[in-house]
Amino acid sequence: MSFPDRNNPYSFEAFLNLLHDFDFYADDPFLQKTLKYFAGDEFVELDRKLREFSPKVSFRWRPLTDTGGNPNKLPYVEHQNAYNQRIDRIVRSAETLQLEKEIFAEGLFSSKVTAWESMAKRYLLHQLGEFGVMCPIACTEGLVALIKQFPEDQTPDIKTILDHCTEGVNSEFGIGAQFVSEIQGGSDIPSNLLEAVPEGNRYRLYGSKFFTSAIHADYAVVTAKISGSEDVGTFIVPAWMPGDKEKEIRNNFRINRIKWKMGTAEVPTAELEYNGARCYAVGPTNRGVANVVGIVLSLSRITVGIASAAVMTRAAREAQLYAEFRDVFGAKIGEWALANQQVRDLVHEAHRCLAGVCKIYALFQELGGRLQPGLASDEAMEIRRRRFLLRELIIMQKLVTAYDSVDALRKGISIFGGHGVIEDFCSLPRIFRDAAVNELWEGPRNVLLLQVFRDMVRAAEFYPADQFLEDLLSGALQTEIAELGRRAMEFAANPPFQKLDKGSRSRAVAWEEFIVAVFRVYQETALREVGPEPIIGSGKMSMPEIWR
Repeated sequence: MSFPDRNNPYSFEAFLNLLHDFDFYADDPFLQKTLKYFAGDEFVELDRKLREFSPKVSFRWRPLTDTGGNPNKLPYVEHQNAYNQRIDRIVRSAETLQLEKEIFAEGLFSSKVTAWESMAKRYLLHQLGEFGVMCPIACTEGLVALIKQFPEDQTPDIKTILDHCTEGVNSEFGIGAQFVSEIQGGSDIPSNLLEAVPEGNRYRLYGSKFFTSAIHADYAVVTAKISGSEDVGTFIVPAWMPGDKEKEIRNNFRINRIKWKMGTAEVPTAELEYNGARCYAVGPTNRGVANVVGIVLSLSRITVGIASAAVMTRAAREAQLYAEFRDVFGAKIGEWALANQQVRDLVHEAHRCLAGVCKIYALFQELGGRLQPGLASDEAMEIRRRRFLLRELIIMQKLVTAYDSVDALRKGISIFGGHGVIEDFCSLPRIFRDAAVNELWEGPRNVLLLQVFRDMVRAAEFYPADQFLEDLLSGALQTEIAELGRRAMEFAANPPFQKLDKGSRSRAVAWEEFIVAVFRVYQETALREVGPEPIIGSGKMSMPEIWR
């Protein structure tokens, strides 16, 4: 029973203390256990480094991301300076600039940082949902990997770019981007019309790109067709030639406008026109599609999985903290059966996602941390099959976890009730919009579902569908493997994408359900390997028994 009180004493202080004092790594027992299981002998040193790194993310950079994502601080372009010179200056918030400088200074792709350290640190950073920095981080990884894939192409200019993006130059680190989409087709890279004109050992670009994120970057991986050819190549394009960045003289291209996106608003996405931009070919100029998809975009798809696990973890954690704090109808939110189960489901989904991400990343490292462009290979059959497994797992992970993260964030917001949509009260709405955009990058769901099917058809000669499923789901229940293998062979015998009749449409929908079911079994198998552990350390909760 409560009586009127014009001086309402209610306070959120207890919740805010829990929320703002939470260390993303040190206070997350499940994350520690998962990394210990998959990182193996590296874990002791990894644990030490993450305990040093995590406070920066949790206490220094978290408030900057919340402030820098305000609508009145979104990036914009100044086309001319005071002297009417075309400069196309990208203006971003002070918070984003500070985050970018400090996070890139960590040298996440330097020779001093191991693969697991880089991955784990990026997982912590992705919990911030700060795409103004994390999108360029992902793009920089792809640019670095592309250059390293073709050491024979490392001219002095390319080597300088690589050093700038990995080790830094004068304590400043180069920032990468990926410019692939054109107005006539986003994921349809073979339809590119941007022209690359040979000029000695370099090229010049002419034409336009329609969706270019991280337009402020120093370098971009760009797809284009060689003059007079239908072959697509991959090129590294500097935003400025040496000495021109300070003068704001761009490398023969113009930024037409910044796009207004529903999410990932901190990262400037633009339309641009090249008019003779100097660039350098990396890899065979007739293998650009395979190289950009197999290396650059595949790495970004791995990152989508990492980011999805990260934001699902944040949604689950903050929902559980709030459910512990908030009283409704005489009890805590978490003491009501339905809400309690919803929070439990969120935690399980986040744990399942992280376990799957780490299991795939472990396979990636077992294969040398190197991706294979296309399916052709002269490696031993066992390695060839494992690379194919990795390729398909990366695609499945992207299309499943990106979808799941949006759903998880929506569920997390609902636990907060009306406060869940107040953006200076809760960070989840901002991250929700980011996740919705993230679902479409690096290939939307329909495109990736079709790609998995085509890949399995092409690989059938060296990797029959039932054997592929048995290897992919190693460790799962035999009944699950047998049933999914049977369904895979049915799809192979009766393809779902060939016609537009009702039966084909139904099989196409069934294919989507099948792929999700396959990856769910993979995730659950990974989660069983790790074992249960709370998402929040017991020292952070007042009533942990309601979650047992």
